[in-house]
Amino acid sequence: MTTKNEKTEALKNLKSWIKEGDKIYYIIRNVSTSGMYRHIGFYKFDTDEKGEVIKYHLSYNMAKALDYPFKQKSCSVGVGGCGMDMGFSVICNLGYALFDDYKKLKYEQL
Repeated sequence: MTTKNEKTEALKNLKSWIKEGDKIYYIIRNVSTSGMYRHIGFYKFDTDEKGEVIKYHLSYNMAKALDYPFKQKSCSVGVGGCGMDMGFSVICNLGYALFDDYKKLKYEQL
């Protein structure tokens, strides 16, 4: 269960890392045998002033901010459901949480 302080801190972290128009990448790490539950890892990549790639591992903060379970073994967000792109669904929820609009973020599956 996520506390209010954890959620507030996670949103603060995400707002400092993610700006409108950024692309969030995701990878499905595990799918249950029923196909109804997934472990999905979320990332953002950026470059610094030297041109070196910076990787932001967003899963923990996204899980806390959006009230999803964080799966420590796979360092992923636990997501239930089927019949749609569940990575897209979580990123839409993130867009609403950060910018009140799911269209403010781009996404791509790795």
